Amino acid sequence: MSSFDPLPLRAPLKTALKRLNFTAMTPIQSASLPMILEGKDIIAQASTGSGKTLAFALGILNKVNPKFFAPQAVVLCPTRELAEQVTKVIRSCASEIGNIKLLTLCGGVPMKGQIHSLTHGAHIIVGTPGRVLKLLSMNTLDLNACGTMVLDEADQMVDMGFIDDIEAIFGYLPTQRQTLLFSATYPDSIKTLSARLTHEAHFLKTQNTTAKPSITEVAYLVNDKLSALNIVMHHHAIVNAIIFCNTKIVAAELCETLNNRRIHAITLHGDMEQFHRNEAIIQFRNGSAPFLVATDVAGRGIDIEGLDAIINYDLPQQSDRYVHRIGRTGRAGMEGLAITLISPHQKESFIALQRPCEPIELPIAKGSKEVITPMRTICIDAGKKEKLRAGDIVGALIHEAALTKEQIGKIDQLDHLSYVALPRELAEKIYNKLKNRPIKGRIFRLWLLD
Repeated sequence: MSSFDPLPLRAPLKTALKRLNFTAMTPIQSASLPMILEGKDIIAQASTGSGKTLAFALGILNKVNPKFFAPQAVVLCPTRELAEQVTKVIRSCASEIGNIKLLTLCGGVPMKGQIHSLTHGAHIIVGTPGRVLKLLSMNTLDLNACGTMVLDEADQMVDMGFIDDIEAIFGYLPTQRQTLLFSATYPDSIKTLSARLTHEAHFLKTQNTTAKPSITEVAYLVNDKLSALNIVMHHHAIVNAIIFCNTKIVAAELCETLNNRRIHAITLHGDMEQFHRNEAIIQFRNGSAPFLVATDVAGRGIDIEGLDAIINYDLPQQSDRYVHRIGRTGRAGMEGLAITLISPHQKESFIALQRPCEPIELPIAKGSKEVITPMRTICIDAGKKEKLRAGDIVGALIHEAALTKEQIGKIDQLDHLSYVALPRELAEKIYNKLKNRPIKGRIFRLWLLD
């Protein structure tokens, strides 16, 4: 089965699929969707990019009752970034149904707003195990009507120590439910977990026949990784990249050092408040910060189009982490580049990862490299909830700051904040012009990020 048409999906879902240009199913969708729609439990070994999110999104939405305001489905994800991507996919599919309320419940943000949102009811919950369990234990989240539970990237949640939280959450679920477990790998820990949480589950493992990304892998033997970083940026003409470190301490220190050397970087790690994590990702996506120095946990779920490269500043200890890291590049049919810096004592560890490249000597340095992005971000203290539209912001920038539409970069809007990428050399001047001028008839607080 390759087409969605024969599936017993609601008409609005089929309309949404056509609008989103989804015409043919991926192997995991073809294998899992008929069983999901029949209400069966499944355990699916499926990697990132296989189309699994769309599969369980359609399964959830096909049976959700818009008139019943109680959580009818829960999706657990290892990180907030992945949870937000999942929410985006579900919301896109639900656009033709109408009146479907989704809530993202993740740590790193105040619970007060989440508790308030829960009092108004929600149909679908997408969240991380720690925050979902906390809200359950406070009796502010009721899952008695939950008919579908999804574990997305279950192996990562287990690796991150969420197994006890997951099992505790299942204690709040009704006995009669459907459980869908998706995992990129299927180690013994996942076999044990799935045996306890599913009922007569069907195991699925499909070969993803979609074109694999074209990623060139290069490994350099280096004595000084910091100096080597500058050399590879220059040698490969890299102007934007994710630089992976194994710990948040190394990530923070490296980011500070790069900025001191006029290489504009921003850090992303698990100890950052969610507000600052959001801002880091927004600035990286809109071109205001060309280098993102990230840890594995923080980097999971980040999807950036047009990424020049990923650089393993620290050698990952596990093969699946290496694969996940390099999968951030070479997306959407583009060529990708993955560079790993290896100290002499790490050579055997790299070889053990069994990658299709041999460690080679670092190229000869041809000068230092400064990378300062041409963009800078202005933040506006108003967003979707204040009914501030992207068009209102564009209008203000054109009429109040004399910008052309082509000069205005990416606009990201959250519930109560809006972020706009602007030409760096004009950003301060624009800020001074706009800070006391009305946007859509109101004056909002503004500030510059860097």
